[in-house]
Parts: sequence; C-alpha cells; structure tokens
Amino acid sequence: MIDENKQINNTSQQLGEPTEVKQAMKSDSPAQINFNESGSEVTEQVAAQTNISGDTAVNSENSVAATEKTEVERAALAELTQQIESVKTQLEERSTQYMRIAADFENYRKRTSKEKEDLELQVKRNTILELLPVVDNFERARSHLKPQSDAEMTMHKSYQGVYKQLVDSLKRLGVSPMRPEGQEFDPNLHEAVMREPTDEHPEGTVLEELVRGYYLGDRVLRHAMVKVAAPKEDTPFAPEDQSSSASS
Repeated sequence: MIDENKQINNTSQQLGEPTEVKQAMKSDSPAQINFNESGSEVTEQVAAQTNISGDTAVNSENSVAATEKTEVERAALAELTQQIESVKTQLEERSTQYMRIAADFENYRKRTSKEKEDLELQVKRNTILELLPVVDNFERARSHLKPQSDAEMTMHKSYQGVYKQLVDSLKRLGVSPMRPEGQEFDPNLHEAVMREPTDEHPEGTVLEELVRGYYLGDRVLRHAMVKVAAPKEDTPFAPEDQSSSASS
C-alpha cells in the first residue's frame, strides 16, 4: 500500500499536479467538495457575465431598432405633411379657378341678359318708328278735317276711335309724346327746323312743335321738329340828310 502511494506521488509530481489535488482525487475529502463548490461559483459567474453580455447586446439591438423605427416614422410623417401641403395647394388652385369661372359665368349671364334686353328694345323701337308716320297722318287729318254734316261727323268719330285705339296701344308699349312748347331748346331732344325772330320770348325758346317727338320709356324714340325763337333784328334808321337828298 505504501508503495502504491509513492507511485502515485511520483506520477503526480511528474504531471505537475499539486499534492492536495492528488489526495482529493484519492479520497472523498472536504477539499474535493470545496473544489467542486469553487467550480460551480466560477460557472455561475461566467453564466452571469454571459447573461449580462446578452442583455447588453439585446438592449443594443432594441435601441438600434427603436432608432430605425423613429427615423422611418419621421420620414413617413414628413411625406404625409408634404402630401397634405400639396393637397392644400391644389385645393386653393381649384377654389380660385372655380371662383374665376363663376365670375366669368356671372358676367356672361349679365352681358347676355343686357344684349337680350337691348335687342328686344331695338325691335320694339323699329316697329314703333314704322307706326309713328301713321299717327302723324291721323293728327294732320284731324287738324284739317272740319265735319259739317251728320255723315261727316259720323265718319270723323269713327276716325277718332281708330286714332285713339292706336295711341292707347302705343302708350301700353311705353311710348309717350313730348310737349316742348315753351321749353328751352335741347339738341338731345329737339331738332330745330325753323327760327322765328321775336322779342316776346327769350332766344332759344321752343315756339311750336312742327312734328311731334316721342319717348320710349326714358329714351328718346324720335326727336321733335320745332320752331325756335330768335332775337328780333332792329331796323336801322336812315340819316336825315340821306332821306332829304333822296327826296330831292
């Protein structure tokens, strides 16, 4: 037995192992238990360090992922903001275009309505102008005719009935006669065809209406042909010597 222990010791010395380890390997001594416990602690420390390193790596990866996610969200937000601004710009352009079209249409409607009114007025004016000579002839005939017999009076009344019907129709169309006698001559309303020297009226006064003028609404349908007062010219007196020489 002693020889075997020596042999083991020699072998251990050759391998460079400590004597305590060799003895621990030979028997179930407390040293063996301490060695096992020390190995467990080392293993736990290594595992703890590994866990810490793993947690650090995971945290690093999570931080990088969060940063990348934030950058993606910022880029998406910036793109959405740009799209909103673009839509706002397009909406403003469409609103401006719509308002311009609406204004153009309103101007077109007003212009069309005005042109329609002017056309209707022009047609009415031309039609009435064609009828005014008939009215003038009725008035001339009335001033010249002097009915004497009952038959002439009956004809005159019939004639006056037709004339009154025509005048009433013109009134319903908006035609009204001018009454320029005694008024000052106005070239916008009157047409002077005669001048009469007189000292009873101021110069430029309308003395007589020769051809009646008419309004259509508030516009001149036909100018009145009138006779206008002119200043009366004084006859110059001849000198006495000239009159005496002329008599001799």
